[in-house]
Amino acid sequence: MSSPHRFPTPVEVKGRAACMCAHGHSCTSVAPGHAMHLIQARLIAATPREWIDAIVASVSDGVTVLHTLDGARVEVWSASPIEGARPGAPVAVHARHHALAVGRARVNVAVL
Repeated sequence: MSSPHRFPTPVEVKGRAACMCAHGHSCTSVAPGHAMHLIQARLIAATPREWIDAIVASVSDGVTVLHTLDGARVEVWSASPIEGARPGAPVAVHARHHALAVGRARVNVAVL
């Protein structure tokens, strides 16, 4: 006797979706460290007081080390290189909505 076929839920399907940036293509995931989602962009724009100013200390293998102006160390990860994030560059990090501002650009990052 065969068991009835169980269709995966949308959450299960999304969780298994492979990010194309690992293969050199445009990012298809909106998980932290991947592509910026429209809602995420709106949330970071709506909460400007949560940005924390920082200076880039180092960049290596997708991990960017930041030092906030009060001396805290913050590490963020991005699947693709963050343009303009080089040692000594001023940035701002939005920890709650996992974003990094480099100049006018906003990047989805995973806060480690």
